[in-house]
Amino acid sequence: MDSQKHLFSLDPDIHYLNCGYKGPLLKSAEQAAIGALIRDRNPTSIAPEDFFNLPKEAKARFADLVNCDPFQVALIPSSSYGFATALRNISCNPGQHAIVLEDEFPSGYFSLKSWCDENHASLKVVGPDKDASTLAESWNKNLLESINSETAVVLMSSVHWMNGLKFDLESIGQKCKSVGAIFIVDGTQSVGAAEMDVKRFKIDALICASYKWLFGPYGLGISYFGPAFDGGQPLEESWMNRTNSQDFGNLTNYDHEYTEDSGRYNVGEMSSFILLPMLNEALKQINEWRVSEIESYCHKLTIPLYDYLKSRNVLLEEKQFTSSHLFGLKLSEAFDSELLKSNLHANKISVSNRGGNLRVSVNVFNTAADIEKLIEVLEMSRKE
Repeated sequence: MDSQKHLFSLDPDIHYLNCGYKGPLLKSAEQAAIGALIRDRNPTSIAPEDFFNLPKEAKARFADLVNCDPFQVALIPSSSYGFATALRNISCNPGQHAIVLEDEFPSGYFSLKSWCDENHASLKVVGPDKDASTLAESWNKNLLESINSETAVVLMSSVHWMNGLKFDLESIGQKCKSVGAIFIVDGTQSVGAAEMDVKRFKIDALICASYKWLFGPYGLGISYFGPAFDGGQPLEESWMNRTNSQDFGNLTNYDHEYTEDSGRYNVGEMSSFILLPMLNEALKQINEWRVSEIESYCHKLTIPLYDYLKSRNVLLEEKQFTSSHLFGLKLSEAFDSELLKSNLHANKISVSNRGGNLRVSVNVFNTAADIEKLIEVLEMSRKE
């Protein structure tokens, strides 16, 4: 794959290494939104079937990305909505606990903390060994060892949002399955840029905000709810989630049956006539690129950066624990942090500071010139 920057409208003067903050809109998604706005001027152009056809299309595209049945996909407004939906349908026995990662994103942490409080369960926060020079190996080990027969639910990000550390989802999912724990994964910082297979990883619920690696709009997310949530209770009773919802003339012949599988978990007004066309176009493009190609492109793009960091004795995680698309650099005292901040700004490089890490996140719109400029700025920010 070559750079796909031509498919975006990014400012050519800015080195945008910050997809983990927010993904840029594709030109095709922008055009879809403009078309949707124009159509919305005249409601007669929106037919009853339009309330349902595009949601089905978007669900099928997401299902292709994560290896599930489209009927197991639900449209949500945010990751917190997805967490709340899943946790509402998880029971807890006396003495059981829940597990969350140390420094988990607040939406996940607070959702699980509230569930623990309501169910009188303890919350275990699992992190790496405190004396470890690198984090990932001991973190994965500690997490696996923490899951036991008293674990009711594990809620965690697929990669750590601060630094991109990879977790062994396959082993974690298998351990959860073996002890009867529900496995909820926040895929916001990886789905669309890294492999995700809900069947192989034995994930019970996969929750994704769409505005980062899925190139979707802010305010719309998408999720997978597996067999563990069949027959569950949704957060709200949307009229669209009933089996007779497409028969507009008979909506008050109240049908108490929900629509297919996870369709009961769709947010109200799931048709989202302005936002959903944008997400659908983005999912279409990601599937055309293929995630394996995106990963490969990001990996090759960042090889010069890793080579430079090694040459400057920056401590790096082992390769198998490092994401290709998102990583946090814990720079040594050899770098002047204030000078670096100034140089990044002066050279129009967009990155993030998360938990003391210089978080760099690349995607198919980036080029070798972006990486070269970052290396140049890092080098000029070293202390003499």
